[in-house]
Amino acid sequence: MHRAINVGVAVALEEGLIVPVVHDADNKGVAQIGAEVGDLATRARAGQLTPSEVGGGTFTISNLGPFGVEQFEAIINPPQAAILAVGMSQQEAVPLESGEIVSRPVMRITLSADHRVIDGAVAANFMTDLKSLIESPVLLTY
Repeated sequence: MHRAINVGVAVALEEGLIVPVVHDADNKGVAQIGAEVGDLATRARAGQLTPSEVGGGTFTISNLGPFGVEQFEAIINPPQAAILAVGMSQQEAVPLESGEIVSRPVMRITLSADHRVIDGAVAANFMTDLKSLIESPVLLTY
């Protein structure tokens, strides 16, 4: 059982992948997390991260959308509990309940979870909540 929520964010470098960590993310607001991720990513590309800034992650987010990847399965780095794979957003035909077909942005995300740490139903509820937040970001202010 992890006592802290430390979120790693995968950053691609020419030398390979590095995962800086936002420690105690559950105690920070969205703006603070966004600023910290930006700073960590900039310093990762400059080779200026300390060992404590790349250790202790409990959950990672990997976004291959900027590379044109629609969907992928990410592999958990033990002892982390889970990793969220984020693909690119693209316009797709979506049928409405009325039968009308409209064009909407669609993004595919996949969660890989270690079932020794996270029950499948809890993981499913997380994905449902995440979908709601992505579709209605104003909910992040509550």
